[in-house]
Amino acid sequence: MKKMRNKIITLVLALGLAIFVSCEKDTPRYLPYESYSFTELNENGGDWTPVLEDSGASIALDEPDATDSQAYQDELANMKQAMANMTSEQKKAVKYWTNNPAIRWNEIALELIAKYNLIPGPNADGTYTLPNPANPDGPPPFPFAHPPYACRALAYMSVAQFDGLITAWHYKYEYNRAAPYQLDEAIEYAYEENNLPSYPSDGAVIARASRKILTAMFPLEAEYLQKLEEENLESLLLSGGYVTSDIDAGLVIGDAVSATGLARAANDGMKNAQTPKAVSDSIKQAAYERFGWAWDNLEIPVRPVGLTPLFGKVTMWSIADVESVRPIPPPQLDSQEFLDDVQLLKDYARNMTEEHRRIANFWQDGLGTYTPPGHWNRIANEIIVEHQLNPLQTTRTLAYMNMAIMDSGISCWDAKYYYHYPRPIQMIENFETIAGTPNFPSYTSGHSVFSAAASEVLAYIFPDEAAKVRG
Repeated sequence: MKKMRNKIITLVLALGLAIFVSCEKDTPRYLPYESYSFTELNENGGDWTPVLEDSGASIALDEPDATDSQAYQDELANMKQAMANMTSEQKKAVKYWTNNPAIRWNEIALELIAKYNLIPGPNADGTYTLPNPANPDGPPPFPFAHPPYACRALAYMSVAQFDGLITAWHYKYEYNRAAPYQLDEAIEYAYEENNLPSYPSDGAVIARASRKILTAMFPLEAEYLQKLEEENLESLLLSGGYVTSDIDAGLVIGDAVSATGLARAANDGMKNAQTPKAVSDSIKQAAYERFGWAWDNLEIPVRPVGLTPLFGKVTMWSIADVESVRPIPPPQLDSQEFLDDVQLLKDYARNMTEEHRRIANFWQDGLGTYTPPGHWNRIANEIIVEHQLNPLQTTRTLAYMNMAIMDSGISCWDAKYYYHYPRPIQMIENFETIAGTPNFPSYTSGHSVFSAAASEVLAYIFPDEAAKVRG
């Protein structure tokens, strides 16, 4: 226990001493993969348990036209004509979206998180105006995509994708309609061939569900996201893998799962997470009466409220009661344990090495980046591509990981504001950090909590990667 605790402290202290780095460390806009062969098709995937829907059959989808019908043959002819007239830009888009667009939409979400991960600055009179979803144009613009906001956006998108593909798999194998390129050998499929039925289009499910969730989370990007969805859907047709009715059926599912997800989001308590000053002050006073300490914001000008004091009250995905997973109290401020931690921090400050800087810079994930939850999504995407997961497996991985990250974040924020533990800069005389000090209490460490949750899910799904992701 002591060894693990010191390891966590080491990570946290290194992060606290990091030089601030922005998006320049964030790897290129998207992973350099095109398509790959799925290792398996999971024919029984329609029987998997959804997160929000009742079952894979809970969304009604009509039986498609037979492939020998005139209606289908007309669709096939239209698709072939469109493929014959592709422009260079359309060919580029087909290559970009690949046969697993869930990864692309996850990357798009990370881009938006980085774009909006900016602290609203003070007004001329030293006061602050918070981002307001009812006035997304601001100023300041909505949202401020801090770690709690980021992990929630990623969780809702991933869950909608996963639930949608369980439904898609159910109907794929109920109706078992072959893909166009399998029916007409004159059609050249843009990606690696497989035996996955085409109705409904899994890519259309992903495009519609992702666009709707992200538009709700980033309303100023509605037009941008709409264009991306249209490009994704057109690429499905031009790939030779889907006719229009395949795509339309996928949109039905995408509409349904995104509506279910957004209904949950509207009532999960996030709208109350950023509190008025009076509530924030009462939380601080309760902690002081309980423990004899409280965290203070040392910024100038001081922001009147810490970051999302009631994020710990947001509805969790897998845990009924956040108090059931609340960690033990941190060390008393006059204890030897605390003094040892202070000495360890001072030692790091005095003996900063290039390797420590490299590690800290890699994991800093500060303002203008896709945050620690986003960093773990980037890692997951790379592993998914390396292991060549099919779309259903991909969304399962991202959904379970992002639900765990969000639940861990909720638990972390519950502990932060329940214990209201001071940060080192507040407790150590003349202590300075190179990086900015976050606007919330220190215990427990968000970086550590997010990382532990993500790494354990990835270790479970990819046991051969366990040592790497836990390391």
